[in-house]
Amino acid sequence: MLLHHFDRNACLSTIAIAAGTAFNHMRKYLYCIACCISCLAVSLLKGQEEFIQPPSRQLTQVPFTQLTGGIVILHAKLGTSPDTLNFILDTGSSGISLDSSTADFLGLKPEPTERTIRGIAGIRKVSFLYNQQLHFPGLTVDSLNFHINDYSILTAVYGERIDGIIGYSLISRYILKIDYDSMKMAICTRGTIRYPRGGYLLKPTINMLVSQPMKVRDEKSINSRFLYDMGAGLCMLYSRDFVEDSNFISKKRKRWIKEGEGLGGKIDMELLVTKEVKLGPFRFRNVPTYIFDDENNITSYPYMGGLIGNDILRRFNTIINYEKGDIYLMPNKHYIDQFDYSYTGLELYMVEGIIIAGDVAKGSPAEAAGIKEGDQILSVNKNFSQNLNQYKIALQAPNEKIKIIIRRDGEIKDIEFKVKSII
Repeated sequence: MLLHHFDRNACLSTIAIAAGTAFNHMRKYLYCIACCISCLAVSLLKGQEEFIQPPSRQLTQVPFTQLTGGIVILHAKLGTSPDTLNFILDTGSSGISLDSSTADFLGLKPEPTERTIRGIAGIRKVSFLYNQQLHFPGLTVDSLNFHINDYSILTAVYGERIDGIIGYSLISRYILKIDYDSMKMAICTRGTIRYPRGGYLLKPTINMLVSQPMKVRDEKSINSRFLYDMGAGLCMLYSRDFVEDSNFISKKRKRWIKEGEGLGGKIDMELLVTKEVKLGPFRFRNVPTYIFDDENNITSYPYMGGLIGNDILRRFNTIINYEKGDIYLMPNKHYIDQFDYSYTGLELYMVEGIIIAGDVAKGSPAEAAGIKEGDQILSVNKNFSQNLNQYKIALQAPNEKIKIIIRRDGEIKDIEFKVKSII
């Protein structure tokens, strides 16, 4: 039998030392917690006494109109001119501009410069009008430098005179609240703002232009950045380099030939459907999408894969706060509007008050029916109003028969064809 000697005093001494060590560790731990709480309290107090900007306040509210594709038209007066001008609101513009023929009509003399601008279909030098004023009802904006450009192609496309484009130079000075339900835009001072409930805050990269991270899915999912472009009357536009390098859309997919218009003139594009587009938490399925050769590198690929246009963005009432790098989206009554899946292959333009057929795509329903570029369009579905916007809406009827009356070389013809669907 083994006997163990038990030393009671030594044992008590050991216990005491261990208890003391544990107490010291506990004291240090509690001290650290106390320091953290103290720092947090100081931080909270600091936040409570922090200097902040005054609250943002509304300066004016401006009604706007919309054209096909969701394009927003604002009405304003330039300088001392009594005429009201039509401006496109465009987050895809890094400045502010005026149409060359409008400048001539107003008797304005721009100064030539070596500066250039680029767009979807070209690059060109521009002249400037410096230190101009733009007048909205209840608000005058000073010290604006307008570059001069030719927007005759946009006037022809929309059937309304386009006198200029409002971009970063004005948008960056204010907080804009765009309400597509009431068709009004509030212009507010910079300052603190509390965003309403029910929306989502985007934090894009803003460097005159707005670059927004997004996910697009087709054969596979791809994350990329896209130009947030309210001046584009479409849903999505991809550069061909992005599509081919990412290989997320099958090369076997049916593609429809389409013509687009922008700075510099016209450009050929392909039309198809993207299975899913995700903007923040918002998902859109079967989205009409264009693919184009980005020869002028407007997307700065691979920095951006393309752009998201206002036929998606109009589905949100929007607060634009460039100073804070915020774009706040709130789904509106247009959120569930159906996309336009129609395809005719026919472009319509208004030239000197006459609606004519523009490009007619090869293999399209319009070509098969015998429509030719330059034909004068007298009516669409017995509508003789010569309203270009109404005619374009009438052509957005997939799988429906369309009746068009044209004039060619003095002869009037009735033409009928069925609108195809891209989905």
